[in-house]
Amino acid sequence: MEREQPECGGFADGQPTRIICLVGATGTGKTAAALTLARHYPVSVVNADSRQVYRDVPIITAQPGDGEQSQCPHLLYGFLAMNETISAGRFMDEARQGLIACRESGRMPILVGGTGLYLRALAGGLADIPQVPAEVRSAVLDACTTQGSEALHARLTAVDPAYASRIHPRDRQRVCRALEVFQASGRPLSWWHTQARSTQGLDLCVIGLRLPRPELHDRLARRIDLMLELGALQEIQRAWDGCPDPEAPGFSGIGCRELLAHLQGQKTLEEAKDLWLFRTRAYAKRQETWFNNIAGVHWIPAGEPSAVLRLVDSLVANRPGSDDIE
Repeated sequence: MEREQPECGGFADGQPTRIICLVGATGTGKTAAALTLARHYPVSVVNADSRQVYRDVPIITAQPGDGEQSQCPHLLYGFLAMNETISAGRFMDEARQGLIACRESGRMPILVGGTGLYLRALAGGLADIPQVPAEVRSAVLDACTTQGSEALHARLTAVDPAYASRIHPRDRQRVCRALEVFQASGRPLSWWHTQARSTQGLDLCVIGLRLPRPELHDRLARRIDLMLELGALQEIQRAWDGCPDPEAPGFSGIGCRELLAHLQGQKTLEEAKDLWLFRTRAYAKRQETWFNNIAGVHWIPAGEPSAVLRLVDSLVANRPGSDDIE
């Protein structure tokens, strides 16, 4: 039986827009929990994962499949080409448009994903980072092309160790962005992140899914095997055929760069799988740390979607002010 939807006020009418946020480490079943809610509420699922925006790698990035997406509207999945970039600012702009569409259709937004920065952007806003002059951006990109992203990551570590420690040395997009902000403003990107302006009109209820570490590790290993069975290797080959640029942002994600290394003869498939799993487990640990530091998260054991439903029923009925993120 479909529940009555909660109030979904807009951004301009002064009423808060209630958003259920399903967060947690990769592999904890956030999509399954969202679809459980879709069977009881009129919902739209809004992606909050920085890798699931790339259209050419749906298997490797674990995007909801066609059957899953047919159960309710899904927004912000697979809309970028491999050579396009996604930032927290662009995500917030896109997400706001999606949330307005949810309101206008009378549907409850369910934000689903593991990119903590996106959640923080919606919860607390983004800093007013000054615009980077074109010549500064061009100089940083040229340096990255000639020296490599790992060399620039070393430079970033010297000027912004806090941010450098959170990104991979081969994450060309984020390394260049952080360096260009520092060069243009004289302040590290981590400092700007502490200056975020507040966001009004959003009422976030954050539900976190968690698994014991050994169980999560086993699940992640099985998921990589399943992705390969579903054609992950063929998928990365097609993506490479369409965008033969190893520095393209879409290839920077975990799984993509390991399989690409195999295709280019740099690793055996087993070596690529082992590294893929190692990096996925490390990423899951970082996600757990990030979300554990967010106040007001309602934690539920993964694999219990009925518990998520009961909690959402309670949140919708009571609308307690304590559910908002500080």
